[in-house]
Amino acid sequence: MIIPKKSLGQNFLKDKNIINKINNIINFNNKTIVEIGPGLGFLTEKIIKKNPKKFIIIEKDEKLYDLLNDKFKDYKNITIINDDIFNYNFNKLNNALIVSNLPYNISRKLIIKLIKLNKNIDEMIFMIQKELSEKFNYNNGRMNKYKFLIKLFSEYQIYFDVSKNVFYPKPKVKSSVVGFKLKKVKINKNKLELFIKTIFTNNRKKIKNKINIKKNNLIKLKDKRID
Repeated sequence: MIIPKKSLGQNFLKDKNIINKINNIINFNNKTIVEIGPGLGFLTEKIIKKNPKKFIIIEKDEKLYDLLNDKFKDYKNITIINDDIFNYNFNKLNNALIVSNLPYNISRKLIIKLIKLNKNIDEMIFMIQKELSEKFNYNNGRMNKYKFLIKLFSEYQIYFDVSKNVFYPKPKVKSSVVGFKLKKVKINKNKLELFIKTIFTNNRKKIKNKINIKKNNLIKLKDKRID
């Protein structure tokens, strides 16, 4: 019996109806499907039946990795990797769709990392904590750096909310299934980071002051590049 590890933020999704709803959202058309942290592989079972062009699953837990290897050993179009997702090289992917019931403790950090990889990733479908899904929703409330990045790089959608009762063990918060359709935009990462740092820090300052700081910083940055 596999016992969920609190240190890895493991909450296994057990509800067949929710699993089917997530599977029905996935666009399999000529996509490389990447599932992060599949747990016991219940969603994996549904995905593999759709016969994706290429299917990669990444699982950090060694016991779950062994279980998944044994469970899907007869399938030829699946690659199972035992690694931390932050070590995985997404730059080698093409036309990828990423799907996961993300551990709450890494969801924000991972999404912000992945959303900038729009050359390699077409779409992402994640289950995350409901509170975070609302913080990402750029159509509601005050703009923040997360909403700004998500709107810049993607079209964001909240598909549906998920009860605590569909997980084992039961988490303390509600969840939401969300989607990111990434835009093919070219962004200067240095300028982007500078802009975000200038606009979304020191919130009590007026925007005019922030813009002046931004201009000064750009001049300094340009001077350093000339040197």
